[in-house]
Amino acid sequence: MVTFIINENDSGQRVDKFIKKALPEIPKSMMYRLFRKKDIKINGKRCDISAVLQNGDTVTVYVKQEVAEEKKHDMNFLKAHDTLNIVYEDENILIVFKPVGLDSHSNSTSTSDTLINRIKHYLYNKKEYIPENENSFAPALCSRLDRNTSGLVTSAKNSSALREINEAIRQGKIHKIYHCVTVSPPPKNSDIISAYHKKNDTRNIVRISDTPDENFKEIKTGYKVLSQKSGLSLVEVTLFTGRTHQIRAHLAHIGSNILGDGKYGNINANKRHGVFRQALCAYSLKFELSENSPLSYLNKIEVHAPKPDFEKLFD
Repeated sequence: MVTFIINENDSGQRVDKFIKKALPEIPKSMMYRLFRKKDIKINGKRCDISAVLQNGDTVTVYVKQEVAEEKKHDMNFLKAHDTLNIVYEDENILIVFKPVGLDSHSNSTSTSDTLINRIKHYLYNKKEYIPENENSFAPALCSRLDRNTSGLVTSAKNSSALREINEAIRQGKIHKIYHCVTVSPPPKNSDIISAYHKKNDTRNIVRISDTPDENFKEIKTGYKVLSQKSGLSLVEVTLFTGRTHQIRAHLAHIGSNILGDGKYGNINANKRHGVFRQALCAYSLKFELSENSPLSYLNKIEVHAPKPDFEKLFD
């Protein structure tokens, strides 16, 4: 038998989702069987798989202790740097500037020095994240950027903030503005363009089509030319949808490839200018949260990234 006392970061989630995080060694099939057999209880009473946990609840899982091994907290984040370029911070969220060349999360080719691990290390040092006190929560990114894209990334310090920000993103209540450099000017000084997007997961590349087709999803991208020099254009981009590589692929589709982009860019132009990392930055962030949201105070702020290096081309 294993017992958990639900804390504030555990509350507000379904009990099955909690079990998956708190007891990751238990296979899903076993967990579902435990629910069917009424061997998972909340406050001593049988519960439905979709029951939502509240702060102070007691969750009991009737399994052999050796099956539910004590959860070992991953402390690998301590190998990451703990220095961050913090643009905004309060008790709920952290907005940082991610530099080019740093992965947002770990992957098969990255080291432990990722953005999320730097954030965990920073909060650990501040004693705002104590892994041994958590059953199911760890600080998490609410958005991510490609390794070679710089800019603002929001992280949640608690589960309530994570749910609020993620829901706001789904509802389009967080407005992101990007700055980039294109090797050819867009067709107009400003426009909102639509197309259809399909991702090839195997190759990690996307296709853009002007007409709908099977498995293609509609995308919408706004742009405005801010400056032009030496054949290059400094462009402000607004995302109305948030698909993989949307800005890079959509601008390439209209003939305005991003400078330095090795996947969707113009190789000859990149060589000519000596730029081999995409000149793209998540530059500003504005919130439009519901007045009922505990994070509605964020509506009063607009966060800007430091001026990206590529804008020096237009000085």
